[in-house]
Amino acid sequence: MDFLRQPSVWVYLFVFFGKIIEVSVATVRIVLINRGERLKASIIAFFEVSLWIIVTGTVLVGFQEDILRSLVFALAFAIGNYAGSWIEGKLAFGLCSIQVIVSKDESSDKLVAELRDNGFGVTIVEGEGKAGKRELLLLHMKRKRIPAAISLVKQRLNNAVITVNDIRVISGGFIRK
Repeated sequence: MDFLRQPSVWVYLFVFFGKIIEVSVATVRIVLINRGERLKASIIAFFEVSLWIIVTGTVLVGFQEDILRSLVFALAFAIGNYAGSWIEGKLAFGLCSIQVIVSKDESSDKLVAELRDNGFGVTIVEGEGKAGKRELLLLHMKRKRIPAAISLVKQRLNNAVITVNDIRVISGGFIRK
């Protein structure tokens, strides 16, 4: 890899794309750890650190004579963070809980029926808010299904209060794959 020691467009491209890939993979690895997927994260870590050593070594060799390598490295680091979070959003690992607060009336009954018809498990908790009786709809699902659930709620009741939380472990209940 002697060609990586001499300043050239290939060195900058290698550093740029190598660092983007490395940081993107690191972002996904961190998410996997947070979701309890330690084995997958450990396997990814091996490849991540291998790439890090090569890319960082390329930047450190002669960086005083070629400061542009450091700038390319820093720019790629920033882009890699953005790309990694985008990739993780598309992969949507893990589970979530959606809470929907709606007025207790016929429209909320129809919403619950439609959610259940579309394969969502819904638990209803009755409550009272400032403006009267309310229902808290609790849904647990894979993160990939969040857009579908929110779309159904907004189509039926566009004034519903919707919150989404990441969760780690579920025991029991109904989660459609």
